[in-house]
Amino acid sequence: VQLQASGGGLVQAGGSLRLSCTMTGSTSKHYAMAWFRQAPGKEREGVANINHSGGSTNIVDAVKGRFTISKDNAVNTIYLQMNNLKPEDTAAYYCHTKLRGSDYWGQGTLVTVSS
Repeated sequence: VQLQASGGGLVQAGGSLRLSCTMTGSTSKHYAMAWFRQAPGKEREGVANINHSGGSTNIVDAVKGRFTISKDNAVNTIYLQMNNLKPEDTAAYYCHTKLRGSDYWGQGTLVTVSS
């Protein structure tokens, strides 16, 4: 199983980005997936997660109302729509899933928000 993340970049505060993460080697409809982020000098933290069907989501309070997680099992992909970005959202963003007790991570995509 591999996770390929994309969509990061440099954006001004108040702007938007959409991250994508595609699973290969398995079928995403069987698995919950999530987005984490890690800012420089800080620990990795969870941002949002979504269940196997895409029907249930959780968003952390720090980004609630600004970020949305979604899932398209037809293309084995999850998305993180990020609106009204703030400088404190600057981080490497990683997608994650767990299969049969093993953790799988995407390679990370860098989001930089300038003030």
